Amino acid sequence: QLQLVESGGGLVQPGGSLRLSCAASGFTLNYYSIGWFRQAPGKEREGVSCISSSGGSTNYADSVKGRFTISRDNAKNTVYLQMNTLKPEDTAVYYCAARSGASGWFVAHCPNNAGNYWGQGTQVTVRL
Repeated sequence: QLQLVESGGGLVQPGGSLRLSCAASGFTLNYYSIGWFRQAPGKEREGVSCISSSGGSTNYADSVKGRFTISRDNAKNTVYLQMNTLKPEDTAVYYCAARSGASGWFVAHCPNNAGNYWGQGTQVTVRL
């Protein structure tokens, strides 16, 4: 069974940090671009950050630039999202998605509806 599983979410105070993980089972992430997306209550899902299969290209939403870092360890079949200086507006369910093909376009635009495989999401809550 092809599956993506996110982990690492939780409750954190403003200014704190979390590291999300996206682990694949049943397939190898090496050939996929990966994106992190989030959806807050009452809002549309938005792209947070995307990374190419090699890790050589990355893209970030303006709202997280300088605070979040996407990375991947293909040997561990896992992609990470390091989130620093968290703000209450970062509160959302975070999803990862894997995309096969059209890598340049996917990473450049980080579209919220172009993943071939999606995880179930992990909740991130930022509040006092």
